[in-house]
Amino acid sequence: MSALTLSIGCDHAGYIYREKIIQFVRKMGYEVIDHGTFTAEAVDYPDHIHPVAKDVENGGAQVGIILCGSGNGAAITANKHQTIRAALCWKAELARLARMHNDANILAIPARFVSLKMAKSMIDIFLNTEFEGGRHQKRVDKIPF
Repeated sequence: MSALTLSIGCDHAGYIYREKIIQFVRKMGYEVIDHGTFTAEAVDYPDHIHPVAKDVENGGAQVGIILCGSGNGAAITANKHQTIRAALCWKAELARLARMHNDANILAIPARFVSLKMAKSMIDIFLNTEFEGGRHQKRVDKIPF
């Protein structure tokens, strides 16, 4: 079986966690597509978030992780893509529910509001939780407009 692929992108606020998250998910067996940013200098988050959404949208990656200061800009940007369900999470339970009930395919992390330990916990749960389907499927089917 081939490794799953994860796409990651962030702005300057998310840069502080990016490399540690990449190492973490590689240890979990994921191949990683890294869209940066590669420095702590200010950048425009859409430049690094749209490529992640495109990877997930076109099947180049099964899931994505995006980071910015609040997570809001990253999630809003990713959710402009028709097949993306990016979930802004700041607690492990939210990451679990995003997968179980919403079939989220991108995890948006607010880097200025969660610790690296919490980010890793959310990622672990997000990547290891299956979508329940059932009653939730009809709701997910109604999301695209």
